[in-house]
Amino acid sequence: MADKQPHLNGAFYGPSVPPPTKTYHRPGHGRGCACCLLSTIIKLIIGIVVVVGIAVLILWLVFRPNKLRFDVTSAELTQFNFTGNQLRYNLALNLTIRNPNKRIGVYYDAIEASPFYKDQRLNTQWLPPFYQGHKTTTVVTPQFNGQQLVLLGAQELTEFNAEKLAGVFNIDVKFRPRLRLKLGAVRIGKLKPKVHCELKVPLESSATSFTFFQATRCDFDF
Repeated sequence: MADKQPHLNGAFYGPSVPPPTKTYHRPGHGRGCACCLLSTIIKLIIGIVVVVGIAVLILWLVFRPNKLRFDVTSAELTQFNFTGNQLRYNLALNLTIRNPNKRIGVYYDAIEASPFYKDQRLNTQWLPPFYQGHKTTTVVTPQFNGQQLVLLGAQELTEFNAEKLAGVFNIDVKFRPRLRLKLGAVRIGKLKPKVHCELKVPLESSATSFTFFQATRCDFDF
């Protein structure tokens, strides 16, 4: 008897194919942490700026600070001779410093004072320290004398001769005070403002000068 063959329907069944593996991409934790840290730092900086701004505004509203006033009220020039690139000079000033503030005191730890002629420094004096209370005026008397090498170009020499003929010299005096402010019981700041005084000073020994020194307000700039 012939062997019976299994009945086949013509379809081919191969080995089973596993389903495709799904891949999952997990977000990087490193980048997320860095972004969070940066955001926190930015918020912290903004918060500090806001707090400082509010504190400054409150202080300004309470104390209402006003600029200090520097005035040269008198000036005496008894010598101003230029020969052989050497300038011999003798200058004395009365400088009036006014603190117009009602609630702010000022400590002047030092004041550097320097006269200039044609943008060339002649000398430097250090004025003694002092304290200035509320709405107080203080007078200091810097004096400058000596001999200094001064190099003048043709134009500057012409200007010197014209000033000599008129008996009035254009002299700039610059002050660099070192300040601390007293707000109630608190002392704050180490400030170094610039004070610039443009003076027209008559030479006392000049026979051609019939002018007097006029009090001059100085520029004050923080």
